[in-house]
Amino acid sequence: QNYLDNFWPDLKAAHELFDSIVQAQRERESESQENHGKEYPEHLPLEILEAGIKSGRYLQGTLNVNKHRAQLEAFVRLQGFGSKDTG
Repeated sequence: QNYLDNFWPDLKAAHELFDSIVQAQRERESESQENHGKEYPEHLPLEILEAGIKSGRYLQGTLNVNKHRAQLEAFVRLQGFGSKDTG
C-alpha cells in the first residue's frame, strides 16, 4: 500500500487491484476461521466415514495423481487389496 501511495498515487487501476487482493485475502482468512483452519469443508463427518469403512459401505485408499498429467491421469490404490487391484 505504501509503495503505491508513494510512487504511483495516480494509478487508479493498481490501487483497485490492491484493494481487491486485500479483500480476497480477508475473506479467505475469515472462511478458514469458520472451517477451523481447514481449507475445504468436509463432505461427511469423520464418524460417519469411519463407520462406513468398518461396515464395508466405503472403501479407504490412497489417491495417486500423475504430476505431469494431473488433469488426465490418476488412480486409487485401495488399502487391504493387492497392488494390482486399482481402479
